[in-house]
Amino acid sequence: MNPVLERDPVKPRIDFEPAAKNGEPKLFRWTASEYRKMAEFGFFEGKRVELVKGEIIEMSPMKSAHATAVRLLVELLGSVFGKGFVVDSQLPLSLGKINEPEPDIAVVEGSVRDFAIEHPKTATLIVEISDSTLRFDRKEKAELYAENNIGEYWILNLRERCLEVYRHPVKDKNAGFIYTEIFVVGEDRSVSPLAKPKAKIKVGDILP
Repeated sequence: MNPVLERDPVKPRIDFEPAAKNGEPKLFRWTASEYRKMAEFGFFEGKRVELVKGEIIEMSPMKSAHATAVRLLVELLGSVFGKGFVVDSQLPLSLGKINEPEPDIAVVEGSVRDFAIEHPKTATLIVEISDSTLRFDRKEKAELYAENNIGEYWILNLRERCLEVYRHPVKDKNAGFIYTEIFVVGEDRSVSPLAKPKAKIKVGDILP
């Protein structure tokens, strides 16, 4: 019999999968549906969380430099992409059954009301702003976005004051989901998004 986590009658009943047959502990992975139910009932009240590969990740409190970079990116990318795109900040992306990340920036094709019923399922460009989360953004987040065919992913590296650019996702038989083009753009140099090749964005203009 599956062990059951009992809640107050008005709260969701969540059935856990049985432990592995060899008696070893088994990681329980949440689905996006279960994750949303828990959020509705206040399980994450006062916390910043996201669902990545079935795990609920609590994000660190946002520092002022991080917040400033978010504002700079929203303003600049909004002007670069213009009409026909939405620049979201820390809003959910629905990437399959066990993933609902909330990237710092997601440039999504369409208009605001296109997503009144469902969260966006893809993005033209995703940007994560990294200080304390650099390893996680380079590994888990890069794998997640590559797996979901996000064509371009940026990490704004606040520690080293540079932009890491990841492009052209593929599935490698040995390495799994990876980006085949990765390069670093310094603070005094510019980058052009794949979707807007004529635009020139100086990295220093999006650093706090």
